Amino acid sequence: MAKRALITGITGQDGAYLSQYLLEQGYEVFGVVRRSSHFGVADHRLRWLGVDKSVQLLDGNLSDLSSLIRLMEQVKPDEVYNLAAQSFVASSWQQPVLTANITGVGVTNVLEAVRLVAPTARFYQASSSEMYGKIQEAAQSETTPFYPRSPYAVAKLYGHWITVNYRESFGLHASSGILFNHESPLRGIEFVTRKVTDGVARIKLGLEKELRLGNIDAKRDWGHAKDYVRAMWLMLQQDVADDYVVATGTTTTVRDMCRIAFAHVGLEMEGHLVIDPAFFRPAEVDVLLGNPAKAKAKLGWVPEISLETMIREMVDADLTRLTRLSS
Repeated sequence: MAKRALITGITGQDGAYLSQYLLEQGYEVFGVVRRSSHFGVADHRLRWLGVDKSVQLLDGNLSDLSSLIRLMEQVKPDEVYNLAAQSFVASSWQQPVLTANITGVGVTNVLEAVRLVAPTARFYQASSSEMYGKIQEAAQSETTPFYPRSPYAVAKLYGHWITVNYRESFGLHASSGILFNHESPLRGIEFVTRKVTDGVARIKLGLEKELRLGNIDAKRDWGHAKDYVRAMWLMLQQDVADDYVVATGTTTTVRDMCRIAFAHVGLEMEGHLVIDPAFFRPAEVDVLLGNPAKAKAKLGWVPEISLETMIREMVDADLTRLTRLSS
């Protein structure tokens, strides 16, 4: 019998790549989707990867425990991956209550549905490096103290600790991946990496003249989402549930990431980049650098796709998309 996986947030970047990976491993894949009048375009990432016909999408909502219970009864999953969230840091200041309810309390709803209906299922929680915020150590590991600096990060921290609590209180096989920044051509346009690659593509094609950004000296540990979903799966294959930092172990400034993108299309960054104070955060996180030693030692996980390769792939994908739209 094929294993059955239930994924919340299946139409997002990570959900799409995870679906593709699990299908390659022979899983039956089910996804939880919110009812929306725009449902016809919600699965575009799954269609991009060519897996939209191979997954089953089911109505549900992280704020509605009853819907999650019904889904657990219907699917009878072997593994549950909770990737759903209000995931854009900047929006969390504008929608702090929504962020708390979905990104934070929503995790409890999924865990409670698992506990009540599918207690033998293995559970993955998508935690975030944003929980470290005002960093307490130069390189952040599983034991580094957290200091969240946004409503999103605070909500993610709740989700992280409630996962630990359910693991210790009820014996669930519940693991958290503390994922550092991970990107791809499927990244939302509102995130800085995709904003950069889309902007560079537009400038190259003559559609725009400038790229406006905020703090370009912020440093992040960037990896590729395809590598990171493999780490999620590896966590749920372990005999004992645990928490793992997933990162590359190197940092790059937004400035240098922009330079890679502009150089890929033969342009000089300085003639097009504009610093706009409107894009600065109310409370900035200046540096995030992950220490993935535990994931490497216990999971055998190492990232395979370099930052340079990822940025070039994203620029090329945006060039293709924009050329198609303008033709």
